[in-house]
Amino acid sequence: MVEKERIKQENQLITGEKVYLRMARESDVEEYYAYLNDLECNKFTGSLSMTFTREITENWLKKIIEVHEDRIDLLVCVNESDEFIGEVVLLDIDKVTRAAGIRIGLISSRCEKGYGSEAMQLMLNYAFTKLNLHRVELEVYAFNIRAIHVYEKLGFVREGVKRDFLFQEGTYHDMVMMSMLEDEYRKKYGKKLI
Repeated sequence: MVEKERIKQENQLITGEKVYLRMARESDVEEYYAYLNDLECNKFTGSLSMTFTREITENWLKKIIEVHEDRIDLLVCVNESDEFIGEVVLLDIDKVTRAAGIRIGLISSRCEKGYGSEAMQLMLNYAFTKLNLHRVELEVYAFNIRAIHVYEKLGFVREGVKRDFLFQEGTYHDMVMMSMLEDEYRKKYGKKLI
């Protein structure tokens, strides 16, 4: 059974101390629309040039609600208020090489409260313990110093740089490539279970 289908069937939540991760629902359209149009978040994800209409948002939500073998899209919600504050995604899941990419985005007003770090830890735990992945990688723009610091604190290792990868606000920006391997995860976090 595809992992996302199992999550959906069980209506499973992945719960931490501050946040929980859950599947998206069509009723999330207004909150998701606001998230997609958060200018600071779009700056850090390189999405400033994109336009997110309500129709695009509705179509995207329908797409990520569907079951895909190669990705798991989960919304990040605050435990105390059930407020939707962003998303964390495992993408390009390759069961042969046991590798995947990961990305996270939070509404800018909800950053620097530890929510993103915990959401990443929850998804990494899921990736390494439930999906038995060997490698999880990400890319982050070099100007996103705060995110790079968090990723290094979480245990990601810098692997390289794609020079002048993004042209945004009249300037070229480098993309930093980072990854974490299963032995690095286990050394830092032990064998946590969800």
